[in-house]
Amino acid sequence: MRFRLHTKALLLLTLCAALPAQARKKHTPTSNVNFLVLRDVDGKPIRNAAVVMHPVNEDGKQARGGLELKTDPEGKANYDSVPYGKLRIQVLAPGFQTYGDDYDISQPNMEITVKMKRPAGQYSIYDDHGTEKIDAPQKPQ
Repeated sequence: MRFRLHTKALLLLTLCAALPAQARKKHTPTSNVNFLVLRDVDGKPIRNAAVVMHPVNEDGKQARGGLELKTDPEGKANYDSVPYGKLRIQVLAPGFQTYGDDYDISQPNMEITVKMKRPAGQYSIYDDHGTEKIDAPQKPQ
C-alpha cells in the first residue's frame, strides 16, 4: 500500500514539473512566413529555388538545425510555426547569385520577397579591358 502511495506521489510530482515546461512551449509566439522569390531583372518568379532557414542564437551565430523549402511555379514557399527571433535566410537557384540575410521574426504573419540577381562577370587580368598599350618612350638616336 505504501509503495503505491509513493508511486502515485512521484507520478503526480513528475507531471506537475512537466506542465510548466509544456505551457511555456505552447505560449512561444510563432509566425507564418511567406516567401516570394523573383528575378531581379524582370520580376518573374523563380521556381524550385531552395529557401534555407537557420535559427540564429543570441550571439548572432547560426544555431544547429535548419529547414529547406522549395518554391512553387509562382516562386512562392511558406512555413508556419516559425518561432519569433532571428532567422538566417539563404536562397539558392541555378543560374543566380546566392542570397543571404538575417531577419527578425516578430509578427504573426511575415512576407519576405527576395530578388535574385544573375552572376556578375569576374575580372581577369587576361581579358582585354579596352586599354591601349602605351609604348615606352624611344631614345633619341
